[in-house]
Amino acid sequence: MMAVTKYTIKQFGVVSVGKFFAVLGLVWGFFVGIFHADGPGGMGPVMGAHALGTGAGLAGLVIRVIVGGVAGFIGGAIVAIIYTS
Repeated sequence: MMAVTKYTIKQFGVVSVGKFFAVLGLVWGFFVGIFHADGPGGMGPVMGAHALGTGAGLAGLVIRVIVGGVAGFIGGAIVAIIYTS
């Protein structure tokens, strides 16, 4: 028979959980940003301004990634603080 040992996690590091959630937020922001970039990018030819639509789409993608990372870090830190208290 193999011995089984039980471990109980009592606390998480706030920054570690924040970084993990930040990476998840970055990935989420990237995928959501791609779909949101497709909207203004596709509307450029309809409005007669190709560069404006493309620029707005890329700016939206970058903003979504940044906001996703920051929001993920803050959310992860809050989760870790609540869990450890």
